[in-house]
Amino acid sequence: MNDREPDDAAPQPDDEGLRELQRMLNEMLSGGGATQGFDPATFAQAAGLPGDPAALQGLFATMQQAMQNPSETIDWSTTRRIALETAREGTPASDSAAALRAFPVASLWLDEATDVGQTADAPRAINRIEWVQQTVDTWISLAEPVAESITRALTDALSTQLPEQLQSTLGGIAPMLRSVAGALFATQLGQIVGKLATEVSAGGDVGIPLFSGEGREGGALIPSGVTAFADGLDQDEEAVTLYLAVRELAHARLFRHTRWLRLHLITAITEYAKGMRIETSHIEDLARDLDPSDADAMQQLVSSGALIPPKTPEQQSAHERLETMLALIEGWVDVVTERAVSRLPGSEAIAEMVRRRRAVGGPAEHAFSTLVGLELRPRRMREAAAMWRLVAERGGVSRRDALWAHPDLLPTAEELDHPARLLERLGLAGETPESVPADEFDQALAALLDEGLGDEKSTGTDDRDEPTP
Repeated sequence: MNDREPDDAAPQPDDEGLRELQRMLNEMLSGGGATQGFDPATFAQAAGLPGDPAALQGLFATMQQAMQNPSETIDWSTTRRIALETAREGTPASDSAAALRAFPVASLWLDEATDVGQTADAPRAINRIEWVQQTVDTWISLAEPVAESITRALTDALSTQLPEQLQSTLGGIAPMLRSVAGALFATQLGQIVGKLATEVSAGGDVGIPLFSGEGREGGALIPSGVTAFADGLDQDEEAVTLYLAVRELAHARLFRHTRWLRLHLITAITEYAKGMRIETSHIEDLARDLDPSDADAMQQLVSSGALIPPKTPEQQSAHERLETMLALIEGWVDVVTERAVSRLPGSEAIAEMVRRRRAVGGPAEHAFSTLVGLELRPRRMREAAAMWRLVAERGGVSRRDALWAHPDLLPTAEELDHPARLLERLGLAGETPESVPADEFDQALAALLDEGLGDEKSTGTDDRDEPTP
């Protein structure tokens, strides 16, 4: 038997007020709220969601389900379902033969460019649906901490906006409100992941290791994405496929060889996200000046990321460390790929397009950064690539690749700013650039000449005429 007195307990919700608030929300989500001034299309536009009737029907069915079965946690199955539905829309037919032909050649070229060996898993050609199925859990793990913060903040903000007569009902209805807010966030994330599937051409396009699990770490190309990428270039599609295959396998080799790297990177991202705190007062200030009937203003509010608060000093520092890590990864992949494809016609033009694409990102990547307040852009990729080239010139490929053995060995942000300090740490400050090795014929010829000169010196013979006595 519980001996606690009800006086110290949380305020009990008023039954009549609770029923009234439930009625209002049910009307809104059932579509009946349209007669009360609620426009579902405007709501969807503000949320950054498609406004077609089928999509809206699915959205409100999801939110109704969240109301009827409230939970403290977000139902991420919504994200998985919507991501797959979005990726299926207009999925073009694609041929994996070109990618499968490119992988063996790409692997041989990489063997000449790096000491980082092949992965145990074979590279694959996958379609958009498979990309979503195999990466969506990673996206969810990155977005979940921010989603939890936003749903809590929205619930707190709503408590201050309710009429006084309904304030006492919030304690009873808060789980339902959190479920609705979580369903909206999960829906947005599903849209983003589904659209990302239409933008990527390879597994490593976004710079982080999205694939994990048995048989999935050998690298992957999405043939329809490769075709779309090649359409914007005045280059042979086979050459583009081979270049992207080299780059993808370099990315896969690095993460497979450097076993600590994936966990290190994902942990840094999730810890950054967990440090985000959505201030209720910030949301209240934005809502106070917003006209709900102004769809353009609502859309701008969501798409601008205004709901995400400014970074704290700790978050700023964490974000800079993350950017440095992403730049080191992308710079190394860039340099290794550059050396491996040196015999490929048009490789420089393809490389420049890849660098621009990574530096700018696609619409879905921007939508993800708006949603969670985190950009996965390697802003210092060119500086990192120049530094990796310098280390290879001074110390060789083996010395360069050995820096990935442990996080403490990697170049710091300060050494990225001043590569001479890295060379000093590695004892390479006074070294001359590595000479280009001679081929076998040149080496054999040099040995033969050295042998001939040696015999001549040992016998002391000289072809010059001796003077007559």
